[in-house]
Amino acid sequence: MDTSSMRGMLEMTTPTDSDDEHAEVRLDREHGQAISIPAQIAVPVINGVASLEYRYDLPSEDIRVAALKATLERHRGDRQIVLLQDFPDPDALSGAWAYQLIAKQYNITCDLVYAGALSHQENIALVKLTGLPTKKISGANLKDKDLAHYQGCVLIDNQGTTCQLLDIVRKAGIPITVIIDHHSLQEDLNAEFVDIRPSTRATATILTQYLQAGLLKLDSSIAEHVKCATALMHGLRSDTNRLMQAQEEDFLAAGYLSRFYDAQLLNAILQVYRSKRVMEVIQRSLTNRVVQNNFSIAGVGYLRYEDRDAIPQAADFLVTEENVHTAVVYGIVRDEDDEVELVIGSLRTSKLTLDPDEFIKEAFGKNSEGRFFGGGRFTAGGFEIPVGFLCGFNDNSEFSKMKWEVFDNQIKQKLLRLVNPTDSY
Repeated sequence: MDTSSMRGMLEMTTPTDSDDEHAEVRLDREHGQAISIPAQIAVPVINGVASLEYRYDLPSEDIRVAALKATLERHRGDRQIVLLQDFPDPDALSGAWAYQLIAKQYNITCDLVYAGALSHQENIALVKLTGLPTKKISGANLKDKDLAHYQGCVLIDNQGTTCQLLDIVRKAGIPITVIIDHHSLQEDLNAEFVDIRPSTRATATILTQYLQAGLLKLDSSIAEHVKCATALMHGLRSDTNRLMQAQEEDFLAAGYLSRFYDAQLLNAILQVYRSKRVMEVIQRSLTNRVVQNNFSIAGVGYLRYEDRDAIPQAADFLVTEENVHTAVVYGIVRDEDDEVELVIGSLRTSKLTLDPDEFIKEAFGKNSEGRFFGGGRFTAGGFEIPVGFLCGFNDNSEFSKMKWEVFDNQIKQKLLRLVNPTDSY
């Protein structure tokens, strides 16, 4: 490969605070991967460009493992805050737990936190039945003094666009130490170690590969290891549609976890029932859906904050309808405690040629700070749009109805412009 073509793929940068220890190789957005490589790993540099043979599944696993080891070693004894998306799913929860156990080998203490809610029944069961060590922190009540004892921030299964805590953490001056994710690149975050793999189906697969590489030796006689392996199996399973969309690396990861996970515990997590509220939202989505060009689009009105996960469950249901390959469900979610309203939506698709990340970004664009309102991964995506000036609770039912109609029409218009580009809306 000539250096001119390589120059467009890899860029070498060196942080100012650790020039002798660390150098970063970041793959560009066009190729959809990013990775940090410590300087002690020999990588020839030609005209400022890392001369590393590129293939879509490179950098190699050995380089990733060495890079993460070096990063953890540099921060031995630190305390880190691990940020999950506001509504963490099994993939995020299990991946963060695995990272916490890996970091513990380096005497790094990790607190796993989220700002939203655990509202999906399986997520609640996962946390309760495994004792998964995560906690909710309200962004409105988080003060600088609460963050003073953290030396680093870690993002697992997200890049900050779905986490309201990130801006608060960054304003407190806490550097981003690690990002591990499988979604498409959202924005350029300056982190020491970055492993973003959009071609990988689950973040749980990535963390399992680090376990397989020896960053933590799982022991079936240790209850915490068994429960974490069970959580990882659930996360991997949930993000690959019960392994039906799994790739070779997912099956290999599942095979490794099968030596340690508790099948009865996993079955108990999965044996949960949809609540009455979830069923009501699914019913609303069926009643309100508009189907055009094999897209099913449904607004479901107002929801309580704790019922937010009914939206993706409704999208999962709508996409199973005959002659529908893509479903988008959205509603206005109200958090009465913090007096916040957000338009939250989920996309599910079975169409292999439709890129959820690209579709959502094109439909809704960016906010005033240049951050996209949403994004996605293989077969799924989501978006969050602040209601803004119109946010607030009003006892006048006509006002609430009118506000919903405005947002409902605007969301439908933006989506239908992509669904039927020849029509005018």
